[in-house]
Amino acid sequence: MREAEATNFQSITFLTIEYKMLTQIINGRILTPQGWLNEGSVLIRDNKILEVTNCDLAIVGANLVDVKGMYIVPGGVDIHVHGGGGRDFMEGTEEAFRTAVKTHMRHGTTSIFPTLSSSSVPMIQAAVKTTQKLMEEKNSPILGLHLEGPYFNLKMAGGQMPEYVKDPHPEEYIPLLEQSPCIKRWDAAPELPGAVQFGRYVAAKGVLASVGHTQAEYEDILAAYEAGYSHATHFYNAMPGFHKRREYKYEGTVESIYLIDNMTVEVVADGIHVPPTILRLVYKMKGVERTCLITDALACTDSDSNEAFDPRVIIEDGVCKLADHSALAGSIATMDRLIRTMVQKAGVPLEDAIRMASETPAKIMGVYDRKGSLERGKDADLLVLDKDLNLRAVWAMGELVEGTDMI
Repeated sequence: MREAEATNFQSITFLTIEYKMLTQIINGRILTPQGWLNEGSVLIRDNKILEVTNCDLAIVGANLVDVKGMYIVPGGVDIHVHGGGGRDFMEGTEEAFRTAVKTHMRHGTTSIFPTLSSSSVPMIQAAVKTTQKLMEEKNSPILGLHLEGPYFNLKMAGGQMPEYVKDPHPEEYIPLLEQSPCIKRWDAAPELPGAVQFGRYVAAKGVLASVGHTQAEYEDILAAYEAGYSHATHFYNAMPGFHKRREYKYEGTVESIYLIDNMTVEVVADGIHVPPTILRLVYKMKGVERTCLITDALACTDSDSNEAFDPRVIIEDGVCKLADHSALAGSIATMDRLIRTMVQKAGVPLEDAIRMASETPAKIMGVYDRKGSLERGKDADLLVLDKDLNLRAVWAMGELVEGTDMI
C-alpha cells in the first residue's frame, strides 16, 4: 500500500513539474487556419505550441495569462526590413543586428529577414558573417539575409546608394551565394544585362528572386518570371505603371506583375508608400495568398534619433525621404502599424490583414512548416491585440518579449 502511494505521489509531482513548464493563454479570440476560435486558449511548452483549443479550463500549475477577450494572432514575419532602434543592418555588426531585431520584436515581428540596401561586397560579407552567427543561436528570430540590390536600374535607384548600383556580375554573385547559405532572397531589375541569368542561378539555389527598382515592361517581366523571378519588391514603389512614349501607351511593371497570376507581391502598408485605396486594390487583385506586408523600415524607426544610416535621408510626414524630395527612401513603420493601416484605412478584414503579415510571407520564404500560423507543433510566435488593434503582448518562441507585457 505504501509503495502504491509513493508511486502515485511521484506521478503527481511529475505532472506538476510538466504543468509549470506550460504557459496557458486563455479567454482570447484566436485566429487559426480554419478561422476564428472564440473564447479559446493557446498552450505553449518548450518554445512550441502544444495545443490551440476552444477549452478555457485553466490548468493548475501552468503560467496563466488571461487576455480578456482580446485577439490572439500569429506573430509577424517581416521579409524586408533595413533596421530600427537607431541601427542599420548595413553596419554588419552583432550590436546593430541585435538592436534592430529587438526593436521590431517589440512591435510584433517575431521572424525577420534582415535586409541590406545596395552594398559593396565587403559590406555584404560582414552582414553574412553576422547573420550566420546569429541564426545559429537558440530560438533566433533571424531566418536569413535579404539583399536588396545592388543589381538595379540606376534610373529607378530611389533611396539606394547610387555608388553601389550596377549590373549583375557572375564572378561576384556566384561566390557570394556559394559561400553564404544564409542568403535567402536577392532582388534585381530584370531588364539589366545578365539579370535573367542571375535570376535563373539564384532561383536554382532555392533563393527567392525578386523584381525591384526597375523599368521593366511586360516582356521583361515575363522573361524574368520564366527564369525564376517570382516576387515583386515593394510593389508600386520604384517601378513604373501604365505610361506613354510619344503617342503610344505601354504597360508598366505594375500591370505586368498583375498579369502574371503566380507572382507574389509585398507592400509597404504604412498608408504613405502606397495609398490606402491602392493597398485595397492590391488586396483585391492579388489576394491574401499572394500579398504580404513589409515594413521596409530604416534605422530611425522607433528611435530617439531622427538620423538615418544614409545621410541623404530625412524623416518628414511620417516617412523617410531623400532630402531633395525626389523619392521616398524607406519607412518608419512597424508590424503593428501595418496591420492597423490595412484594417482601419484600407478596409481589409482583420483576419486577412493578419494572414498577409504572417502566413503569406512565411509561405513565400518557405518557412510555413514552423512559422506563420497558430497550430499544434509550430513555433510559439504570437501576438495579442486589443479591440483597437493596439499591440498588448508578444511571444517569440514561447518567450514573452521584453517591454510588451501590457495585458
